[in-house]
Amino acid sequence: MNREFYTTREVLEAILTSIDEGIHVIDTKGYTIFYNKVAAERDRMKVEEVLGEPLTQSFPSLNRHTSTLLQVIERAVPIKDKRQSYMNIHGKMIETINTTLPLHVNGELFGAIEIAKDYSNLKALSERLLDLKQSDTSQQKKKFATTSTNYTFSDLLTVNPIFLQVIHQGKKAANSDSSVLVYGESGVGKELFVQGIHAASTRSKAPFIAQNCAALPESLLESLLFGTAKGSYTGAVERAGLFELANGGTLFLDELQSMSLQLQTKLLRVLEDGLIRRIGGTKNSQVDVRIMAAMNMHPEKALSEQLLRPDLYYRLNVLSYELPSLNNRPEDIELLAHHFISYFNKKMKKYISGMEPNLHGFFNTYKWPGNVRELKHTIEYMMNIAETNFLQLEDLPPYLKYKDTHALDIQPLREVLKQTEEELISNALTKTKGNILQAAKLLQIPRQTLQYKLNKIE
Repeated sequence: MNREFYTTREVLEAILTSIDEGIHVIDTKGYTIFYNKVAAERDRMKVEEVLGEPLTQSFPSLNRHTSTLLQVIERAVPIKDKRQSYMNIHGKMIETINTTLPLHVNGELFGAIEIAKDYSNLKALSERLLDLKQSDTSQQKKKFATTSTNYTFSDLLTVNPIFLQVIHQGKKAANSDSSVLVYGESGVGKELFVQGIHAASTRSKAPFIAQNCAALPESLLESLLFGTAKGSYTGAVERAGLFELANGGTLFLDELQSMSLQLQTKLLRVLEDGLIRRIGGTKNSQVDVRIMAAMNMHPEKALSEQLLRPDLYYRLNVLSYELPSLNNRPEDIELLAHHFISYFNKKMKKYISGMEPNLHGFFNTYKWPGNVRELKHTIEYMMNIAETNFLQLEDLPPYLKYKDTHALDIQPLREVLKQTEEELISNALTKTKGNILQAAKLLQIPRQTLQYKLNKIE
């Protein structure tokens, strides 16, 4: 029994030790019961200095109010993506982003586990991103005749009546300063659409700044959006956030449903009064920013799954647009395919004339779950390997190569016959109220044959 226990424990420790993230586990009394090498390197400590010791002894700056591990022990509630600054026994200041979870066995709390990432590296990347965007924005402001967008409405190619109507409504939105919410499947062109609105608006010569809300943890996203005040946390400097950098222009927030509900509350305040406050700052600043947001799911689904605050949705829903998937606008497939062929001909210095008829048939039948983005990348791949002047089925990417039009729509004959047979037998038995002999007569087969088939179905 003991041998089995220690074998399981050794395997578990081997797994936790090999994970490339800091793992720190304490018991309900605050003593460390597991501490891997990654955590030790992150904390500038040795494993033996922490393992078996009280947490507050190894890290004297922590207490039950500042330690996420001790807070989880006290409340038994998870804490996700929490920034934490603390000092080790050697006087070194550590910065991390932690996800801390309560540990239960048979319904009883026995400790807490913390998975930590080195915040200093993430912070450096975030600040570098801000510096690049700030530099880019400064250059844009010097060039009054240029815009910060790459696309206009003319880049949205379609002959689909529904999409044409959406674009028509989007052009009207260019004359407004109201918030915009765009939703649709990934790859349908949501950012192109909002760039089109910005480029056609009176803000066209002001910055257009885009940020994906799923790209960063909550704490980094917050500092990226609102900026930081000097001394708000260790090493913090005065730094403008994206709201300030986009002042006078447009801030586009993609994958809005990935933003935490707490941060959505702060976004709502900016939408209501135009005031922002840097992280750690004491004064508010007025900004003039038009917010455009996008989601790759329907807002009603995001609301039902509690990924989107209802009050934020109603505030953003002043101007909302659903972009149809490529599967719902089949008349655009050929138009876009030839457009991308022309585009990559110029980019790759090639002379592809078009597509063979079989490939046309495949493109028109395939569902394109990745939408326009998938079609574009498919054409790009094919243009790279094509050996003739016409793209053909043989040039398709490997994952599409054997999905011809027949395979997409026609089921195997044996499967269809089996389903049909079972359905007919079920209907006959229902009609005869389970009488096998009468059902066999209806089906015009021997009773023994029906009994045999019933046994196979069961």
